Amino acid sequence: MNKIVLNIFLAVLIIACGSPAFAATILNEGNSARTSSAELPVDVGVQAGIFAKHGLDVRISYFEGGSKLFQAMTAGSIDIGVSAGPEMALTAKGAPMLAVCNMAPPVSFIGIAVPEGSPIHTVAELKGKRIGVASAYSLTHWLALELARTQGWGPNGVTPISIGNAPSALIAAFRTHMVDAIITSTVFAFDLEAHHQGRLLVTASKFEGNLAAGTIFATNRVIAKDPDAIRRFLAAWFETIDFMRKNKAETVKIESKVTGYPVDVQGKEYDLTIGMFSNECTFDAESLANLKRSFIDLKLLSSPPDMSKLYTKAFMPKR
Repeated sequence: MNKIVLNIFLAVLIIACGSPAFAATILNEGNSARTSSAELPVDVGVQAGIFAKHGLDVRISYFEGGSKLFQAMTAGSIDIGVSAGPEMALTAKGAPMLAVCNMAPPVSFIGIAVPEGSPIHTVAELKGKRIGVASAYSLTHWLALELARTQGWGPNGVTPISIGNAPSALIAAFRTHMVDAIITSTVFAFDLEAHHQGRLLVTASKFEGNLAAGTIFATNRVIAKDPDAIRRFLAAWFETIDFMRKNKAETVKIESKVTGYPVDVQGKEYDLTIGMFSNECTFDAESLANLKRSFIDLKLLSSPPDMSKLYTKAFMPKR
């Protein structure tokens, strides 16, 4: 009799686990860049099974920049987006989403690189130099201006030169001496070092304060429809960060497959950036103040917004 009861119980359990009530919640997640260290934890968490552990089926898409990511979020094809804090300006313009987590306040994954044989070895030696940036009024352009401001060089302390962000264009700018330095991702700078084409001079976090450089956004639709899914996403995110800190080799291996950079290059990037991740989602005063100023400097907004309306604390996990 006990065996019969056991078999019935197992049959019921199998049927129940296969029912929709036990199905994982699908979340369409988007990253604004495939190689950004601030966004790679999603890939690590998915590959390590951490998001699945929290009942989430996270499906990742990659975009070429925050504006394209936000277009997809506005269109409803993406529920959760991981990008940079300056994209909060798009919320101020009416994009139907809110920032829900400031997970990497400092800009540790962007830096200034110089050609391998450059005579420049200190930040002070960048005064008056031509610095390559992605485009006018881009984040890299603003960081070039911030470098001059923070060093007390005045508004013309450096000359930003728009060269795009394609690797071939950046390398060509070095070879043709179009620029003396470039502002780029630190992982690309490490790849330049590996190919004896350039070297990382300094990270942006050395001269720029917190900027909510790594920010997680949620659409208004998912906030209204399934707020618990956002809470579970953030809980899984922080569990992933804990996993990454304890498992460098496995983390770097996963990241390398996503970015296409060699394991040794990705390993240097890991060592540089693993410390940037916050243990909480708080939007600190420094990040908010710098973001507010950047919106005007980058001509994203004509007047300073009410920053409190661009983010929410409602989904912050307890740590």
